[in-house]
Order: sequence, then C-alpha cells, then structure tokens
Amino acid sequence: MTKISSLSLMGAVLALFLGLSVQQTWGVDQHNQQALSFSLPDASGQVQSANQWLGKIVVINFWATWCSPCLKEIPEFIKLQESYKQNGVQFIGIAIDDLEPVKQYLASINNNYPQLIAGDSGIGLSKQFGNNANAVPYTVIIDQTGKIVDRHAGELSGDQLVALLKPLIKTFSNNR
Repeated sequence: MTKISSLSLMGAVLALFLGLSVQQTWGVDQHNQQALSFSLPDASGQVQSANQWLGKIVVINFWATWCSPCLKEIPEFIKLQESYKQNGVQFIGIAIDDLEPVKQYLASINNNYPQLIAGDSGIGLSKQFGNNANAVPYTVIIDQTGKIVDRHAGELSGDQLVALLKPLIKTFSNNR
C-alpha cells in the first residue's frame, strides 16, 4: 500500500469516527433518551417545559411564518388537536421564527395548542430530533413513554397524520 493510500484510509477512518461522535452528541437516541426534555417560551413569554406533556402522544411541529407548507398544515393540526385531545394527543408548535411575526400569525387563526418560540435555536433543536436536512415543516411524533416513533420532513396531510396516530391512540387507550 502506498503512503498516499494509507493516509487517505486513515483520513477516511478519522472522518467516520468524528461523524459518529457528532451524531451521538447531537442526535436524539429514540431508545434511551426522553425526547421531551426541553423548555421554550410561548407567544406570551411563559416558559413551557415539554416534560409537562409526558404520558401523552405528542406531535411536535417545527414551522415558520415564512413557510407556506407550514401555514397550510397548521389549520389541519388545529382540527386534529380538537378531534384527538380526548385520546391523549397533544400538538406542540415550535416556531423557528421571531416572536412578532408568530404573534401576528397566531392572532389571525383560532389556535388551540401550545406554540413555542424557538427563533434560530429551533434549527438546532429540530436537528436533535433528526432533522438533518433543516427542513420545515418538520414533524416528530412521540409516544406516551416519551420515545420518538416517527419523523416527517415536509408537509404532512391530516390523513397521513391520522394513519400514524391511530396505532398509538389504540395503545394509549388500552393502557389507561
């Protein structure tokens, strides 16, 4: 093996090792780490701890006011929150946006679930939930034990979401 080939191989191994280290540091381990371990302010400035929703089926949606697919999803999520709240489902919006545009948008709709304001730090939080492409909208579904069971980059229809929630609702209802 030539000296250049050996150096290339060592470089590739080092890059792989560093990549795995970064993934372990920033990724959410869906088997060992509780996903609901963050706190963010809501639109009124009240800090909300996500662990208050432990024991529920949680749908976290990362969105922004400048994202038209995000704004298309939110009215559907409002309907689903109303329909499924009795089944232990809790939607949480996390705005990757500034407070003022979020407040203006929320004033124009009949929102019925918590909207948390993350600003630019929401990008890092969404990456911790597996959003390596920095996509918005980005939706994460967490079961009642606090484990991530699904991730979805891009727009999610109500029908798609219901199909993902129904098995969790059945399990939730059986464990009551």
